[in-house]
Amino acid sequence: MRLYLVRHAQSEANVRKILDTALPGPPLTELGRQQAEALVETFADEPIAAVYASRALRARQTAGPLAAARSADVQVLDGVHEVDVGDLEGRGDQEAIETYGKVVHQWTQGALEVPLPGGESGHDVRTRYVTAVDRLRERHDGTDEAVVLVSHGGAIRLGAEWLAPNVTAEIADTGLLPNTAYVRLDARPDGGWRCSEWAGIRVQD
Repeated sequence: MRLYLVRHAQSEANVRKILDTALPGPPLTELGRQQAEALVETFADEPIAAVYASRALRARQTAGPLAAARSADVQVLDGVHEVDVGDLEGRGDQEAIETYGKVVHQWTQGALEVPLPGGESGHDVRTRYVTAVDRLRERHDGTDEAVVLVSHGGAIRLGAEWLAPNVTAEIADTGLLPNTAYVRLDARPDGGWRCSEWAGIRVQD
């Protein structure tokens, strides 16, 4: 089984450069819709078993064209939405961005008890994200097919570190994902995951 964690296409909040994590969130821009359509070609050669997305509107809109091209529906997966930034919601000022970055950096170093102001802790995000991916794996494990999950930049970077031992804290902390870039995880026989690709770059063991 191969799991592709795809960051959603460009949203209106991306253009405004603000922290917008509340559900359902903003829609895609026109460019974002074009990026979503381009995913059909990106995965043209993959035997995709299913297309999943978080509950966020931008994630579901991103997954739509790919699912339609496979004559399938987008399946919504709870627990893989973006990190809840709490009191920083709707802000794009330097202080807010720095506060978010400092907290997430601590999470990548293992300090999961630290919360965002009025938002989630690392423990909160890890529990829901890893649990969601475990549920997804139960449905598709043991096949040679691919599964696409459209999620969010911050959540994917953290989730990949927690799921795959070869994703280092440095990769999770600095490996920013452009819109519709993806992280590929390959299922291991021992029940774990190995990351083989990060935004087009091969990841070493």
